[in-house]
Amino acid sequence: MGVGQVSTLEFLGGELRRARRDRGLSQEELAQRINYSSSLVGMVEIGQRTPSQDFVGRVDAALESEGFFERLLTLVRADAAPPWLREWISVEAEATLIRWFEPSLIPGLLQTEAYARAVLTGGGMLREVEVEQRVTSRLSRQAVLTREAPPEVVFVMDELVLRRQIGDRKVMAEQFAHLLEVGDLPQIDIHVVPAEAGMHPGLAGPFILARTTDGAEVAHLDNQLRAQVTDRSEDVDSLQRAWERVRGEALPRRASRKLIQEVARSWS
Repeated sequence: MGVGQVSTLEFLGGELRRARRDRGLSQEELAQRINYSSSLVGMVEIGQRTPSQDFVGRVDAALESEGFFERLLTLVRADAAPPWLREWISVEAEATLIRWFEPSLIPGLLQTEAYARAVLTGGGMLREVEVEQRVTSRLSRQAVLTREAPPEVVFVMDELVLRRQIGDRKVMAEQFAHLLEVGDLPQIDIHVVPAEAGMHPGLAGPFILARTTDGAEVAHLDNQLRAQVTDRSEDVDSLQRAWERVRGEALPRRASRKLIQEVARSWS
């Protein structure tokens, strides 16, 4: 983002601050009217927290802004994803089958807001506004799991993912509760590769395979800089072989759930 440019999130915050002041309200007074904390109002105003749909709806009612902030939130969500990820998001949104392997972290489609924020802040590589944009994008993508006619989604994670602390223990406890809840959805399978499996092809890195409505297979790989999306047959074939190997090492659904429940107790 160049000098003098602001993100859509920062623009929303600036407009909220201007509208609040035009009404002669302090942050505390607006917070009381919308039944949110003044600290959250302050963070939204400086672009350090993405507001919820409920938050902006209440702001529009309190400031009589006729849906202005709800419309701005739509723009914030549309602009939240990094440009290099947008191609994959469009594939993901229309997929009929998603197969996702993760050796290090809870898959993004399963992350809670707190866990996602802890992941994105933990590396110290992103500005606060960039963290918020990516959290917004990640949470928005999760709508694919509960859309009308959702895809079948199979997640495979290494056991280390369950035992690696991201954020504090409260973050982990909340994440495990969410993991177990989402795992109850009929179209979602969550499997764990036990630590005793030792070396397996998935340790080379995370990857996702998506099947599109026309039956084509598209793959997604992450690296330190950006995502790579490919539909080259040799790449997809190689990743499908890796998937079969890691899926074969993983515990069945019920055994995986039992292991997740056991580890969850260690974080409570």
